Amino acid sequence: MDARIQVVYGNQNWNTTYRGVSPEYLSIRRWSVVEGGIFSEEEVDASANVCVLGQTVAGYLFGDEDPLGKTIRVRDLPFKVIGTLQPKGYSATGSDQDDFILIPHTTAQHKVKGIDWLDDIMCSAISQDAVRPTQNQITLLLRERHHILPGQQDDFNIRSPEDALKVQEDASRTFTLMLASIASVSLLVGGIGIMNIMLVSVTERTREIGVRMAVGATERDVQMQFLTEATVLSMLGGALGVPAGIFTSQALSKIFIWPMTISIEAIVTAVMFSVATGIFFGYYPARRAASLDPIEALRYE
Repeated sequence: MDARIQVVYGNQNWNTTYRGVSPEYLSIRRWSVVEGGIFSEEEVDASANVCVLGQTVAGYLFGDEDPLGKTIRVRDLPFKVIGTLQPKGYSATGSDQDDFILIPHTTAQHKVKGIDWLDDIMCSAISQDAVRPTQNQITLLLRERHHILPGQQDDFNIRSPEDALKVQEDASRTFTLMLASIASVSLLVGGIGIMNIMLVSVTERTREIGVRMAVGATERDVQMQFLTEATVLSMLGGALGVPAGIFTSQALSKIFIWPMTISIEAIVTAVMFSVATGIFFGYYPARRAASLDPIEALRYE
């Protein structure tokens, strides 16, 4: 069980999350203690006022001071600090994994929340293959304990890492499709803009095209010239877009505290798409320039 709460030490206070757990919590989460230790089963049975601090909480409340043995206050209740956890940093979703305190679940039930039941239980299977069988056994056990008859719906929810991963993958897939749609529209608009600019350029340079053809330039030469210009124009847009995208990503990462990684493959793909856009939308203006009649082009005013 967990909830947001304010913790106080001296004149320092910090809004964090407390988690009511058993001593097995650290082994299930594969976490370790840097200083001190986790509370014992005897302290859990006695609903002792002891706590273990995450590194973020310890840093804000104590700074460089050693927190072990000190007393903090949680909802006006004194809690003795008996340990600090190994730092984990930020998760993939940008949440601070070190911003919480651990207290015995019995203390959380009886002294902090004032309830006699658990709202959350975390279990660990012995292997990945045992996750589903373990989940089914827990379901049967809880249905029996809750006196749920056959055919009735469960009054509890069980979520495995596989379920959480599937939800995350679905959300990531939806987000990727949304970004791809936005990128496609942006490429379309940019490509149409390049095509219009090149068509205007062909019109304004009609006499130049006629002169080039008159002195020996072939249709292929003219077409390659304008196709190259369109490609260079789109590449310049891509070259400006890459640093702009990196800067925007870094800014959002700092604002929302999201981890950010720069993918070279994504940058190369973006540049290749910009080149392809220039070639695709530059073909029609280039073909139009190459198909001009030299005599008519020289007469153009």
